[in-house]
Amino acid sequence: MSLGQLSFDNEGITAAFSYAQPTQEVAEDLARQLLNPSLGFVLFFCSAEYDLAALSTALEQCFGDVPLVGCTTAGEITLQGYGRGCISAIGFDHRHFSVASVLIDEMERFSLYDAQELVENLVSDCRSNALAPIKDHSFALTLLDGLSSREEVVLAALSAALGNIPHFGGSAGDDNHLTHTHVYYDGKFHNGSAVVVLINTHLDFEVFTTHHLQPSTEKLVVTKVDSGSRRVLEFNAEPAAKEYARLIGRHLDELDMHLFASHPLAVKISERYYPRAIQKTNADHSLTFYCAVENGIVLTAMNTTSLLDNVNQLFLGLNQRLGELLITIGCDCFLRRLEIDRKGGQEVIEAVLQKQHVIGFNTYGEQFNGMHINQTFTGVAIGRPKYGMR
Repeated sequence: MSLGQLSFDNEGITAAFSYAQPTQEVAEDLARQLLNPSLGFVLFFCSAEYDLAALSTALEQCFGDVPLVGCTTAGEITLQGYGRGCISAIGFDHRHFSVASVLIDEMERFSLYDAQELVENLVSDCRSNALAPIKDHSFALTLLDGLSSREEVVLAALSAALGNIPHFGGSAGDDNHLTHTHVYYDGKFHNGSAVVVLINTHLDFEVFTTHHLQPSTEKLVVTKVDSGSRRVLEFNAEPAAKEYARLIGRHLDELDMHLFASHPLAVKISERYYPRAIQKTNADHSLTFYCAVENGIVLTAMNTTSLLDNVNQLFLGLNQRLGELLITIGCDCFLRRLEIDRKGGQEVIEAVLQKQHVIGFNTYGEQFNGMHINQTFTGVAIGRPKYGMR
């Protein structure tokens, strides 16, 4: 059963969601809400609980030649706020958005040469619709396999190839099971893969990232690491999990994702702090991270501040610069959602998300201009048309 639709007539965006469970029914439900003569592209975010093979078939049948790109999630952001076990989707009008997409099916072999060729092809495809110049009128979105451990390699190459085209994205989730995450492209769900989307538009937009964390004076130095598996074996020459537990004043056997969300760490680059989230504790008292970690880096213990104040401040600035927002595509770390679940206040956060027309998903990591980060709210805000239909 569908729970609703948000449509902006003649303004280029249709957003929809569905809680239907049979895969054929959910695909038909989305198609009823999104299909129109001007639909040029669909972006969706879905629960990993669906039968993904059956869902692929149903979506292909219902949407025909309309290109679809998506991923599985650690929670959805719908027109009504946070969702679970559903699909949230955005339809782009080809009169306002020229969209091109491509699959990276071997993330471990992705090179700078591959990235340059990929970006050239995306730019060429977007130019064919001739909406606006590529420069200053385009942004890129990446959806990456959230358990691939190859995000940094892919992002570094893409960032170099994209140049001054702003970029954001999120890592696919699987409802917090940490077993299998998928991206969707060309009628199939893929793992170990990534999707890159280039969106060109004459509308004003801003790519952003924000977090609600403030640094403390406590530091942890990575003194032994297995970089390939993102495992920190030692902090300050002590077993990593034990040293982290000591830092936050908890027992080793208490460590879980809720404590990781409440007691984050971050690396300082220039004058900014970039969160590095812990995924799990291992039997050897090492800690597995969602982002790359290297020997010798210094991680600062961060304190959480008001998530609501942070989000309100973000949208205050975006509204001042862009005016009323047409839509916000948001990649919100699942650890932030865990914090909201633990502390309460979901309804007031959801009210903000609804007001700013946020559609998106809870991620296993976020991407911002070539950086792989955690525990952030990252995305793009798109302003309403100022001069009517083009």
